Amino acid sequence: VQLQASGGGLVQPGDSRRLSCAASGRTFSPRFMGWFRQAPGKDRDYVASINWSAGHTAYADSVKGRFTISRDKVRNTVYLQMNSLRPEDTAPYYCVADNGRLIYSSQYYASRYDYWGLGTLVTVSS
Repeated sequence: VQLQASGGGLVQPGDSRRLSCAASGRTFSPRFMGWFRQAPGKDRDYVASINWSAGHTAYADSVKGRFTISRDKVRNTVYLQMNSLRPEDTAPYYCVADNGRLIYSSQYYASRYDYWGLGTLVTVSS
């Protein structure tokens, strides 16, 4: 399974941006997909995740109310709509997926995901 993320770029504070992540490869049937980010000098942080079949979503407190995660099961693609962007949102964003066995309580932990895409950099600056 390969994950290809796109949509990063330079935006101003308050702007919006949508990230996409397309999965390809052998039969793809995750239980969860999500996004993590890693600001310079910091740990890799959980951003958001979505249950692939039911569509249930979860968010980090820092992005709740501003970011929305969604998925297109036909296109095997997950999206992250980011609104009201702040300078502290600046980071490379990584798309992740599990191999179909992740449990609900583990969706927040980077080490529990099996597949990672290359990061797409989002820079929020005036």
